[in-house]
Amino acid sequence: MKNLLERKWFRWLTKYWFLFPIAGFMVLMAVVMFGYGERSYIAVHDNMDLFLAQYQMLKNTGSFFKHGVNVPFLGGVSRDLLPSELSLYSLLYVMFPTYMAYVLGLLLKIVLGIFSFCLLSKELFGEKYRMYRPVIYMVGFAYGIIYFFPAFGFAFASIPLCVYLLIKIYRQPHIKWYLALFAYPLLSYFSYHGIFILGYLVIAVVWVSIRDKKLAKSLAGALFVLAAGYVVCEYRLFGQMLLSDEVTIRSTMVNPSLSLREIGREILAVWKDGIFHAEDVHSKVIMPVCALYFVILNGSYLWKKQGRKILQDPFNLLMAWILFNCLIYGLYDLEPLRTFVETILPPLQGWQFNRTIFFNPFLWDLALLLILIRLYDRGIVTLWAANILVCAAALVVILTPTRYNDLYTTCHHRFYAWNHGTEVDALDYEQFYATELFEQIKREIGYDGQWSVAYGMHPAVLEYNGIATLDGYLGFYAQQYKEDFRKIIAPAIERVEASRIYYDDWGARVYLYSGTDESVVSSDKTVYATDDRLYIDPEAFGELGGTYIFSRIRFSNADEMELQILGEYTAEDESLTVYVYERSR
Repeated sequence: MKNLLERKWFRWLTKYWFLFPIAGFMVLMAVVMFGYGERSYIAVHDNMDLFLAQYQMLKNTGSFFKHGVNVPFLGGVSRDLLPSELSLYSLLYVMFPTYMAYVLGLLLKIVLGIFSFCLLSKELFGEKYRMYRPVIYMVGFAYGIIYFFPAFGFAFASIPLCVYLLIKIYRQPHIKWYLALFAYPLLSYFSYHGIFILGYLVIAVVWVSIRDKKLAKSLAGALFVLAAGYVVCEYRLFGQMLLSDEVTIRSTMVNPSLSLREIGREILAVWKDGIFHAEDVHSKVIMPVCALYFVILNGSYLWKKQGRKILQDPFNLLMAWILFNCLIYGLYDLEPLRTFVETILPPLQGWQFNRTIFFNPFLWDLALLLILIRLYDRGIVTLWAANILVCAAALVVILTPTRYNDLYTTCHHRFYAWNHGTEVDALDYEQFYATELFEQIKREIGYDGQWSVAYGMHPAVLEYNGIATLDGYLGFYAQQYKEDFRKIIAPAIERVEASRIYYDDWGARVYLYSGTDESVVSSDKTVYATDDRLYIDPEAFGELGGTYIFSRIRFSNADEMELQILGEYTAEDESLTVYVYERSR
């Protein structure tokens, strides 16, 4: 045993053991996602039905860098309403095919999470960084692999980097740090993170200025530099928000108004489970560890009669910050508060200021890191206990089938197919977009840019395949268009109250609706519909320029809807059948 401990390779392994799970996971993800390629199973919700199709549409139309042009969905909306080209994530889609760009984004997000946590930790822990390096890397890894909303994965993963830059500016202001902060929005996203980072920074400027009895000039400068960076990188968004007088659907969005009891339950739920766009599954390992440590830490302060330290301990401040974000999330549904904010800041009407909750995954992981380094300081036994804890935290994220855990979903569905000799009902990436099938359809019907709609499938499928759509999914577009499209779907949504409320009170999904079911849109091979009749206003469809309907359901009332069927088309593997109808007058 003694000889083993003296061997260089063994000492190297024990010193850098953390590199193996990190590298192993990265290799596994690359092998699976690139190995299966477009036969992988990718999350659809707010992903394949939204951003992936939009990026492909920008590629199809050559509109990534164009100005003053419209893109062919929702009847033709300004390119400025789609993601900015001044984003490192967007540039992946400029340089690579869409699927490859998506997978590279997943891998780079992990690297960015680790890199960001390491930089922040170096600044926080100074000379002790090398001692804490294993858990720092592993916490960064555990944070980087969280299955965030994919299109904004870089924005989530880079939060520690922003904190690092602000600390550097506060401690030693230098032009290079200001330039780096100005460039930071290339990784971030204003609506989800930027506006809140600026808000937190305002609080920091005020607090530090009061504490030091003088203006915190370095942080105040950072505030203006960062704001300028967001304006430059997201100039299209700011132009639409501030320089356009067009009334958008944000003005008519209806948010829930909950009772105080309901708000309390919502606060508790989001504190425990987080939010689906950032499922960090902290309740399985990190929360129990933090809860136990919270009791021990503050019990110790009380036992030693050091109550003041309870208010000063960084761990307690992190817990308070997490709770604050949960409170804001719940109180957003308190109508008087929401109305007050929208009254004093009219441009924020319909904007969700409860997105402070998106910072909680970072805060939970930072709190875990603080516990782990304190365990490292106590000796070899607690040091290895810390190593085991952080590995468990990472393993839970990897093995939990959350909404955006594409690696887990792909492995599970492919193993199921191998074990049972048949595929699951879900459509994989290739089957979902069915590019070969739609190329055949376009060729046979002589498609030449006519406006179309989808039924039984997401309009994103058409958009991805270069078909101009009257329908689509977007959270910010003209209110007038929402009203014009409503005329088409009025016969359907007036029969199904849930659909009417969904469209009238929100309206981001401009879809054709069923007249009997709440939804017939399917991401599976099977379409679940109790009625094969289509409920639309044919005249309104024609007035908006509609020509084709691409449907996964064969209509029994096509003649009544003034439609003629052009053909029935089935994918080679029979995963998808599409019926194409043309307006007959």
